[in-house]
Amino acid sequence: MTVKKNDKIKVHYIGTLDDGTIFDKSSNEQPLEFVVGNGQIIPGFEQAVLGMELNEEKKITIKAENAYGPKNEKLIGDFPRSSLPEDFTPKNGMVITLNDPEGRTIPATIVGIAEQNIIIDLNHPLAGKDLNFTITLINIE
Repeated sequence: MTVKKNDKIKVHYIGTLDDGTIFDKSSNEQPLEFVVGNGQIIPGFEQAVLGMELNEEKKITIKAENAYGPKNEKLIGDFPRSSLPEDFTPKNGMVITLNDPEGRTIPATIVGIAEQNIIIDLNHPLAGKDLNFTITLINIE
């Protein structure tokens, strides 16, 4: 039995960057479960599991275009410090939460600090990066 579209599967995985940094992994108690083809996960990961057999392990690299996309420079810009709480001290690399006009929350990473503004990046933290995965298929329904 191999994985095909619309199968509900469970996998264990470890995701690393090219420098070996682990950015995400499943735990033994909590594998990743999803329906193949429903768009619940990044496209490259979904493509990688197609055709896998039960208990198979696969190592793959997903290019940025098939993961979180390229980094969009238009999503980096100034945000007035006056909009921040008075007792808040911004630091580079810190993730803050903003609200869009519809009230949804958006994570933003602080990438620069100036006297009047902070510079925020609204890109996904993994945008523009190739991702490496070790995937082990543990269940197919």
